Amino acid sequence: MTGGTDKKLSLTGSVALGTGVMIGAGIFALVGQVAELAGSWVPWAFLVAAVVVAFSSYSYIRYSSTNPSSGGIAMLLKAAYGPGVIAGTFSLFMYVSMVLAESLLARTFGTYLLQPFGMQGSTVWVAVLAVAAIAGATAVNLVGNKVVETSATATAVVKLVGIAVLAVAGIAATGVSAFSRLFADERTPPDHGWFGLLAGTALCILAYKGFTTITNQGDDVRDPRRNIARSIVIAIALCTVIYLLLAVAVAGSLSVPEIVRARDYALAEAAAPLFGPWGVWLTVAIAVVATLSGLVASLFAVSRLYDMLREMDQVPGLPDTVNRQSLLITAALAIMTATAFDLSQIASLGAILYLSMDIAIHWGVIRHLKDQVDAKVWVPAVAIALDLLVLVPFVVMKFRTDLLTVGITAAVAGAIVVAQWWAVRQRSSAGA
Repeated sequence: MTGGTDKKLSLTGSVALGTGVMIGAGIFALVGQVAELAGSWVPWAFLVAAVVVAFSSYSYIRYSSTNPSSGGIAMLLKAAYGPGVIAGTFSLFMYVSMVLAESLLARTFGTYLLQPFGMQGSTVWVAVLAVAAIAGATAVNLVGNKVVETSATATAVVKLVGIAVLAVAGIAATGVSAFSRLFADERTPPDHGWFGLLAGTALCILAYKGFTTITNQGDDVRDPRRNIARSIVIAIALCTVIYLLLAVAVAGSLSVPEIVRARDYALAEAAAPLFGPWGVWLTVAIAVVATLSGLVASLFAVSRLYDMLREMDQVPGLPDTVNRQSLLITAALAIMTATAFDLSQIASLGAILYLSMDIAIHWGVIRHLKDQVDAKVWVPAVAIALDLLVLVPFVVMKFRTDLLTVGITAAVAGAIVVAQWWAVRQRSSAGA
């Protein structure tokens, strides 16, 4: 975005866009899938994920505050590793994980909207509604940035208040036992122990990783050197409180088997015994607002990242006559992944690619950027350790139970590496 400061995102607008991406599929669709791994320790998995993300955010904050850019993460990787295969590969890891997050939002929208009618298991209708959601969010982005900020701010308030009401009401309905059960012996993960808790934490991180889109807002934000950092901290803090309250409410309302059985729509399932049919409809309404607004905010931020990748000749573009081509390409890819994979596959793919990229970010800061961005080395070092602590158990668990998804992830990663190697060779040949 160009122009005066009155045309740029305010701190409120920046936080709204960040939380708009964060509060969506992460909390609405992942609770059941986390329960499969972490058992009844779902709230603890979200808390551990918040700690991991708090350390991870440091590298992004230091670089973005020093070098605000509309392609924040891509520029960070380029600065750390140079314009070669490594920077291109991990930039695309991030981009693809963000596209997958959009697919997760879109499929969650379809699943929750169909849940009151008992059609949440319909593969066809979930996919149809997912495509419609992406198309609608794309149309909003085509109207202009001011509309995106206004809609994001309004829906962020609706989501935060609505989810907070659900969480507090759920805890009030179950009583203090909702918290006391967290420390009871029977709350130990029943099948996978601490390994399962750590693996579940890897999925929970998806509910927070939307904070990275704030780094892509760059010069679209007023006073970016101050407000990008403030936006990231505020967004993570808000989401942590909301997620913990909601996870406690769900864990207090449903048993682990019940959460797993309704893993794609666990929040609506938890509302039924507590509040009756009206609670289900309220949950569905909030989920629809959360996922649609999340799509609008995510498409805004992710298309900015693709813009930067195109400028760096790391990804292809459309003919110059096509306006907003990065937005259209991102929307098309989100539609493809939303129709090709289910929620579990999308979440697993996104988690592995994102955590791999996150490790590369921190290593780049330690090895090459610590002086430039005035970073304390021990913070990104701890972030790498925490990322590995949750990524390794998650990959091992998936290797045991879902080899197909691991294979798909390896194929996607391999294709990205080959594509970047070819792109670097093409640039070298053109410059020779």
